[in-house]
Amino acid sequence: MSRAARPRCSPAPLARSGRSVGAMKVAVLGTGIMGQGVAGTLLREGFEVTVWNRTRSKAEPLAAEGAVVADTARQAVEGVDVVVTVLFDGDAVLEVLDEAAGASRPDAVWVQTSTIGEADTARVVRTADGHGLRLVEAMMLGTKKPAATGKLVMLAAGDEALLDAVRPVLDAMGSKTIVAGDTVGQGTALKLAANAWIATITAATAQSLALTEALGLDPQLFLDAIDGGQSDTPYAHLKGATMIAGEYPAQFALDGIRKDLDLMQEAVQGTGFDTGLLEALSGVYASAAEQGHGGDDIAAVRTGFDRNGSAETP
Repeated sequence: MSRAARPRCSPAPLARSGRSVGAMKVAVLGTGIMGQGVAGTLLREGFEVTVWNRTRSKAEPLAAEGAVVADTARQAVEGVDVVVTVLFDGDAVLEVLDEAAGASRPDAVWVQTSTIGEADTARVVRTADGHGLRLVEAMMLGTKKPAATGKLVMLAAGDEALLDAVRPVLDAMGSKTIVAGDTVGQGTALKLAANAWIATITAATAQSLALTEALGLDPQLFLDAIDGGQSDTPYAHLKGATMIAGEYPAQFALDGIRKDLDLMQEAVQGTGFDTGLLEALSGVYASAAEQGHGGDDIAAVRTGFDRNGSAETP
């Protein structure tokens, strides 16, 4: 798997078939936090959307927005042009491929969006090939709100013609698409690098807020200090406000970033890459999870810096 491909922004949206967006039928498999947002966005953009989730009750609210709710993944993919998998891990993706592949149209394109790491991505590619599926990947960079508003950044890889065929779907889901290469797996590599940044900046914001407070100051003063300067970033204020409030409604679940940190360390085995910082990050996120925040937003990493197990907020 080459990592030397030069990323490039996707061209303007255009379906090779010439079909209008409204004529495209899309199945969204998995309606968790991200899947719900993606399905809702596609419906608003005029796609015909069928949704499926292992726990049906998580998919049913989308019926009110116009989605067809399928009882099985196999039923969901019947007759659609594009299948989007938004699942938690590699095992879930592989199980769905084996279950539903036979019901898919021969010319349908499967878009794998789940962050499952390089090893499981290779397994998915082999399985898709075995079923004769046309597969690309488009990792989603962003959380709940960008998914629900079509503002994700899509990190895509795969055959250029297949990417062109699904471009209307990608353009509806995201504000831009970065093509990492022509091999499925290169988008995954870029997503792991991007999520390393997210994990780091979130934990760094938490550390600085915790340090400010430990030294007897209002933690808001840290955010005020960096505001507008060269070291500022909107993300610090977004997550910092949540940390100061001590409220962590899930946009990106903490257990999800823990999974991704493990995938990063697995991906670089044998490359000579120093995983020291990734290991430290894994430790502080694990500390927050041990305090019961695994299902909360990654901003709950703030609690990992408190010896007593809970953040003192003003």
